[in-house]
Amino acid sequence: MLLSFVIGVGLYLARFKVKGISLGSTWILFLGILMGHLGFRVDLEILHFVKEFGLILFVFSIGLQVGPGFFHSFKSGGVKMNLLAVMNILLAVAVTYAISALSGEDLKTMVGVMSGAVTNTPGLGAAQQAFLDGAVATGSSPLAAEMASEKLASAYAVAYPLGVIGVIVVILLFRALFHIDHEKELKELKAEDQSFEQSARRMHVAVENPAIFGKTLGALQKEFAVDFVASRIMKGDTVSFPTADTVLEENDKLLLVTSQDAVDRLRILFGQEVPLHVQDWKVKAPEMVTRRILVTQSSLTGKKLRDLHFRSAYSVNITRVIRAGVELVAYGDLYLQLGDELIVVGPEAKINQMAQEVGNSAEALNKPYLVPIFIGIVLGVILGMVPIRFPGIPQAIKLGLAGGPLIVAILLGHFGPKHRITTYTTISANLMLREIGISLFLAAVGIGAGEHFWSSIVGGGYWWILYGAAITIIPLCITFLVARALCHLNFYQILGLITGSCTNPPVLAFSQGMYGSDYISVNYATVYPLSMFMRVLVAQLLVLIALG
Repeated sequence: MLLSFVIGVGLYLARFKVKGISLGSTWILFLGILMGHLGFRVDLEILHFVKEFGLILFVFSIGLQVGPGFFHSFKSGGVKMNLLAVMNILLAVAVTYAISALSGEDLKTMVGVMSGAVTNTPGLGAAQQAFLDGAVATGSSPLAAEMASEKLASAYAVAYPLGVIGVIVVILLFRALFHIDHEKELKELKAEDQSFEQSARRMHVAVENPAIFGKTLGALQKEFAVDFVASRIMKGDTVSFPTADTVLEENDKLLLVTSQDAVDRLRILFGQEVPLHVQDWKVKAPEMVTRRILVTQSSLTGKKLRDLHFRSAYSVNITRVIRAGVELVAYGDLYLQLGDELIVVGPEAKINQMAQEVGNSAEALNKPYLVPIFIGIVLGVILGMVPIRFPGIPQAIKLGLAGGPLIVAILLGHFGPKHRITTYTTISANLMLREIGISLFLAAVGIGAGEHFWSSIVGGGYWWILYGAAITIIPLCITFLVARALCHLNFYQILGLITGSCTNPPVLAFSQGMYGSDYISVNYATVYPLSMFMRVLVAQLLVLIALG
């Protein structure tokens, strides 16, 4: 009853915003601290279980969500963004260590301050787990170690508010210092790449290169190793579906779907783009329609498009695959996943036949696939228990109940479909799992920390506010300067970089609301997976260094 009260009232308070900013589910932590301070208690073993189980649910659902795009985030310019994110994280570690060394504040407590300053709850959970394991290994009783670890949660709670406000202050400050016109930068970003949020791009080309006259499309793709999908071909006034055996002739026109980085090579291979619109193809071939078909047959998970022979069986053409809101080129080697949307062109009757094979039933996606989740948690817990030794650190590092499940979930999300493991969950189901997990974790942490929270503040914990502000602001200022002055990133890229590397959803919501663009969330997603992993890892490393 106490846990439910803390979670329910905390989430209700999260609905209230000041200047468009809300602390979100962190209100659960604050209310839990208040209830703990007022004398409400939960058995420590139960509290420990609720905290760890909630953390596992939270990080595992995050891993499943970001897994499909984790490795893709290192492509298309993502390497630079992720390197800057890692720099920001390491700077926060350096500031944390320097404050501990200069002020004499316990390094373990400073890890709690750091987790709050960068608003990273899994980092707090990982640090507490590492502290418990390390303390027990050095002779402390589990009860004493549990009570001592609550000081980290107190430090986290004190530093968290400025972790949100400090990022917003840095954003507004640098926008003023660099005289950034965000509307102008948004226009430049759109002009630079009209399909910034999409991996797929249409091209209308005429066959003008004499070197390819008389060759088939299939031979071209093998000889020149350029990935593209030929959606339709126009010979004179006749529009048809091209196949691998279609012979190209001078002045043929093609509607291609490809990635942005292949555009220049295709212009060289075929010829210059021609001023056609996608509607021109429909007028000349009215019997052809374009439909979206939903993959809901779990048996198709992990199969390559080329192995399904949709083109030969149904005389249709798949041009793009929409996955998690991102358009992908329908290459033959693309593995299908449950929940993919196929953009299909062809005769309507044939498309309807194909739809029956792939499922195309939105209701089927409402069925939860729980086996991969629970087996994944088993594997994640086992991985988290494996000791990893580093030179110079006496205590072995463990990924713990935050890092282990997170890594397994990322790997399942990315590789699972390729091995016919259905890991699909709807966005709402994933969000429900995540919110239940983080709510249980924060309530348990807050109630446990509340007993000694006020005494910690009175005993010098008020310095944690200043320390947290320094850990928030100093690394962000340096990162902003490097990203803008040296790397010449766009303002919206920097916003995504900062919010993603701090794993800071409240500031992401503020930035999108104030500057009105989804480009921020695209860049946020680019750096978020690696940033989350690094935050969890460095929190444990600092705790183990402190214990050593």
